[in-house]
Amino acid sequence: MKNPDKHGHFGAFGGKYVPETLMVPLEELEVAFKGAMKSAAFKKEFTALLTDYAGRPTNLYLAKRLSAHLKTLKVYCKREDLLHTGAHKINNTLGQVLLAKKMGKTRIIAETGAGQHGVATATAAALMGLPCDVYMGEEDIHRQALNVDRMRLMGAKVIPVTSGSKTLKDAMNEAIRDWVTNVSNTFYCIGSVAGPHPYPLMVREFQAIIGKEARKQFLKAEGKLPNYLVACVGGGSNAMGLFYPFVKDKKVKIIGVEAAGHGVHSQFHAAPMAAKQIGVLHGSKSYLMQTRDGQVKIAHSIAAGLDYPGVGPEHSYFNVTGRAQYVSVTDKEAIKGLKLMSELEGVIPAVETAHAVYYLEKLAKKVKKKSTVILCFSGRGDKDMGQIKEYI
Repeated sequence: MKNPDKHGHFGAFGGKYVPETLMVPLEELEVAFKGAMKSAAFKKEFTALLTDYAGRPTNLYLAKRLSAHLKTLKVYCKREDLLHTGAHKINNTLGQVLLAKKMGKTRIIAETGAGQHGVATATAAALMGLPCDVYMGEEDIHRQALNVDRMRLMGAKVIPVTSGSKTLKDAMNEAIRDWVTNVSNTFYCIGSVAGPHPYPLMVREFQAIIGKEARKQFLKAEGKLPNYLVACVGGGSNAMGLFYPFVKDKKVKIIGVEAAGHGVHSQFHAAPMAAKQIGVLHGSKSYLMQTRDGQVKIAHSIAAGLDYPGVGPEHSYFNVTGRAQYVSVTDKEAIKGLKLMSELEGVIPAVETAHAVYYLEKLAKKVKKKSTVILCFSGRGDKDMGQIKEYI
């Protein structure tokens, strides 16, 4: 609804819950980012990277066969899978690594789950001539081997994380430890609208190109705004990128789709909104999967990019204010969504995106005929083929 306050809070969420060592670097980053957003030269260079290098604007594609299958919904897909590297993550990493160069940083670090943010960070670092270390959970290294190879091919060092659940949460823990130790020369490129202020704001601004383009494209195609927006939500950057430019359009209903894993009433899911508890993780206050004594629970999802026990603070704010609704889809349902999109449209979605695809089946049963929806097609499924084969 609004930018965060001076302390980085979206209502009760967000903030900077970090060691003292990081307070000054975060303040420096905030000053640099706000300066960049006011700089015509920075914005011109960033826009050129998005268009000439990454491949923007992406298509807003009318999925005719999927729409016919659903009967009540006319589905437009915002095709972020068509970007260089195969997902929306490149929008953010080009912005952050460009900012790192302007700040005089000489090393980039990142965390990654599905590997797409790691690949996108390695790509941007290679393009701009900076060394890059990517922290990745050992479990994710196994299930996303292709993306590990891609990162290494571009010169990045992939550092396995063997603590905890060996997934995204633990990779982020290790990246933050690295940053605390090497803060003078190192820029931490966070992949989602999570983490301490100003990261949720910064990542949202770099990803908002998704919704800005989609809004213009939809108005041109339909002469009106869509009835619904739907996107998968882990930390939530692809979703926030689509949602934010429509926030003031009250008639547009916004729906984020979390990963229900084996079911939200089981111990194996990654749906913090459904868990309805609030806590602090990775420097930010948000909805969080945790035990009664405040210990962070291990998340589970077939999608490595959604396998995170927290969510971005602005999504938490949208949830409590009612501006967005958050639902969940299980592993089995996501695979059905993946097969549905593949067979009807000839497009294989990332397993993360497949959660949002399947939710359209549920939404179609609730809406009036001729309703319209923009689905954020956050990434392509090449990276998941080995895992999908095993699962099926």
